[in-house]
Amino acid sequence: MASNPRPADAQAIDEAARRLADGELVAFPTETVYGLGADAASERAVAAVYRLKGRPSDHPLIVHVLDAAQAAWWAHWPTRAQRLAEAFWPGPLTLILPRRDAAPAFACGGQASIGLRAPSHPVARALLAAFAARGGHGVAAPSANRFGRVSPTRAGHVIDDLGDDAPLVLDGGPCEVGVESTIVDLTRDRPVLLRPGGITTAQLEAVLGERVLARDAAAPRASGTLDAHYAPVTPIELVDRGEIDARIAQLRARGERVALWARAGAGSAADVSLAMPADPELAARSLYDALRALDRSHCRRIVVERVPDDGAWHAVADRLRRAATGSSSRT
Repeated sequence: MASNPRPADAQAIDEAARRLADGELVAFPTETVYGLGADAASERAVAAVYRLKGRPSDHPLIVHVLDAAQAAWWAHWPTRAQRLAEAFWPGPLTLILPRRDAAPAFACGGQASIGLRAPSHPVARALLAAFAARGGHGVAAPSANRFGRVSPTRAGHVIDDLGDDAPLVLDGGPCEVGVESTIVDLTRDRPVLLRPGGITTAQLEAVLGERVLARDAAAPRASGTLDAHYAPVTPIELVDRGEIDARIAQLRARGERVALWARAGAGSAADVSLAMPADPELAARSLYDALRALDRSHCRRIVVERVPDDGAWHAVADRLRRAATGSSSRT
């Protein structure tokens, strides 16, 4: 049964590590979003994650580790991985690597590759260290919400989403980055960006000294890369800034209450509005909070100002595009 989130003190972290070692689930904060964690080496525990989320069994999970040494227990570790880990770990970067034959494949969605990340959030790191002290090698942890829905960036979001099914939830405050990790495929001859996140393509290329290619049809399956994802219940649509007022007028003429997330100076006729930060990092941090708040506003439609789909805005644009696809698929 669900309970209130617990402050992530030393006692709660130790209990969470014990639960993981016993094959139970634990929700915990990372710098990106809150994760629903399980012992990645336990078939029963990983299956419980898929079941609780309602996640397709062929959709792989990301395994969270302390460092490159622990990552190498799971995967072959090429030079590119070492360079990226030295530059960005711990942090919001997931590496897709060839799984070692001896490593458990329960979190891999039936693939020969595995996604690995070393989070930087102090609670996540303390939990991983406590779990390692109990013999654990890594924690498989997708976002702690129902599959396809808006990701949780606060402990309360986990309870809101999972209700009585929620496991122990460690409260580490709001997530600093606020969108899921950047995912880079390193299983082929060239690095490929599978999902944008807090680490930009330009940053990756600066470290690797080579171009990072765009996702293609040969890319392995990876977390959060389905066309429809991150979606609120209320239908959401993306509108160019110059067309926001006209679109709101159309919707209101049809009798629809309209909620809006846009930068200042747009959409004064919306029934409910939240200001989108002009800074892309702040926009990413507030994205899921804003979508959740607007989803609770009792409006019939959420209108969001379209953001640039490049550079620092890439992650926000990606999540909004998938959220709009996900909500339209239910209307």
